[in-house]
Amino acid sequence: MTQPIVRSARTFVRPPLRAARMRAMRRFVVLVCAATAALCMLVAAAARADDALPAAALALLAQAGVPREAFAGVALPLRDDARPWRWRADMPMQPASSLKVLTSIVALDRLGPNQRGFTELRSAAPVVDGALRGDLVLRGGADPELGVAQFWAMLAELRAQGVREIDGDLVVDRTLFRPARMDLGVPPFDESSEFPYNVIPDALQLAGSMLRIDIDSAGGQVRAYTVPSLPGVSVSSAMTLTERGCAAWDDDWQPARVEQQGDALAIELRGGFPRGGASGCKVGAELQLIDRQELAARLFRALWGELGGRFAGRVLEAAGPSASRVLVRRESRPWGEVLRHMNKRSDNVEARLLFLSLGVPAMAAEPQTSTRDLAARAVRDWLAAHGIDAPGLVLDNGSGLSRSERVAPLTLARALAAAWRGPHASDLEMSLPVIGEETALALKASPAAGWARMKSGTLRNVVALAGYVVDPEGRPWALAMMINHDNAQRVRPALFAVVDALARGTLQPRGALRVGPQGDGP
Repeated sequence: MTQPIVRSARTFVRPPLRAARMRAMRRFVVLVCAATAALCMLVAAAARADDALPAAALALLAQAGVPREAFAGVALPLRDDARPWRWRADMPMQPASSLKVLTSIVALDRLGPNQRGFTELRSAAPVVDGALRGDLVLRGGADPELGVAQFWAMLAELRAQGVREIDGDLVVDRTLFRPARMDLGVPPFDESSEFPYNVIPDALQLAGSMLRIDIDSAGGQVRAYTVPSLPGVSVSSAMTLTERGCAAWDDDWQPARVEQQGDALAIELRGGFPRGGASGCKVGAELQLIDRQELAARLFRALWGELGGRFAGRVLEAAGPSASRVLVRRESRPWGEVLRHMNKRSDNVEARLLFLSLGVPAMAAEPQTSTRDLAARAVRDWLAAHGIDAPGLVLDNGSGLSRSERVAPLTLARALAAAWRGPHASDLEMSLPVIGEETALALKASPAAGWARMKSGTLRNVVALAGYVVDPEGRPWALAMMINHDNAQRVRPALFAVVDALARGTLQPRGALRVGPQGDGP
């Protein structure tokens, strides 16, 4: 007996035939999915596979007893006609000062190159017969260039407005950042707490929070004095003469002795200082020897007095911003220009100021969160907005002068790639040191010299490089590399070997992309 025909509006299909076709279709779908999954796994494995380190880099690592696992790096082509080169690219590493590149990139995009720091003299009091009948507020706005000369010019402008006497107190307002004094209770990075790189900045940062002391060994005797001269501050020397060159003046430095009795502050310099031949050596040392609030008070009293002003009040810390009018305001150069000094000279204080500035816009909405935490969130948000993964990212102060900060080379390189395609690419690139001219002088004979722009990083157990390199075909690359090891300082040339290989076109990624006709093609 024949099977009944099942009628459809569009066609006639016998039931056994339809079931067979459905079973075949299911088997086909399963096979396709399995093949696709296998292909995806192969692609993913290929993407994760490490390429070869240049032979020169491998030899240098082996010679210094540094395992290749201490090296991590990646080179990303900024055009689509090449494949990336990578070596443990996803591994979070200590970046040292190469992290300044990430801080620069995010700040240029979020704050803009025209962002400026500022300093203000403010008051709510009237001026009557040349006297300010109340407090004078000195407000810090993350000005990275507020030196003694700039502060003197502000006070001179106040005098030019007819103010010769201040009846109230000087109130120092550092509350742009939270907490206002991040330096209090924090141990120094190392044993050289008086040197500039150890300064933890605040929103005022007057004179860099450092006392300028000139040290001179002319005549075979070490003399020292403050610049400018500060009433009540005396400097003496117990330093011995050494035969080192003048450039190595701090090699025999020992912590200074600082004693205070009432308003008198006595500083004794200790250690060794270069003899310097017949003419001696002269150094202007910027030293963090006294609390920054006392430094601000002594500088204000000295400069205001030299300008003919009178002041008999106290110098106080502001509890918060006050309602007052601006009497004098100065602005720093835009950060797009300051970046050149920050990155080329690797200025940690400027990098920390810029990093903290990233957190300021969110402070009003989150009054319980520190500015540093808000800045770290701003960096993470920027990375997320650009689709950049950040495995193991740890942000402390944005300068890299930290034992806790971590970033993967791939994260840093992808940020460099995003910046390259952004509107502020030229601002960033111009801030980076030029290989073979301003940094990595060992590469003077390399094709990278004069073309590659890279920020270095150095700590006791870290060397790093991050920036841009051009290959022989004129193609730009974003390159980020780090070595973390106790012998890292001995293998810095291994980083240079990778830069040189990329600039010569000999850094070969696995399965390099072949462009153009192949075999018997046209």
